[in-house]
Amino acid sequence: MSYDDVEIEDMEWNEELQSYTYPCPCGDLFQITKDDLQLGEEIARCPSCSLYITVIYNTEDFLDKKSNNKLEKSKQQPVAVA
Repeated sequence: MSYDDVEIEDMEWNEELQSYTYPCPCGDLFQITKDDLQLGEEIARCPSCSLYITVIYNTEDFLDKKSNNKLEKSKQQPVAVA
């Protein structure tokens, strides 16, 4: 199984889904939540075709300075690399 690397900055925050999304070639969306990233889960799977991506992100950009186990809400758009 192969994985494409996607920068979190290339992903888009979806308020309704409460997750970062990235378009899959099949037309569906890869999704990954801030909780997933906090737990070190960097792999996202397309729900339709089961392709995978590995999300690349800088932990320091997402950690709340007051708490090492909470992700801060970033004003920056997430990024992904296909």
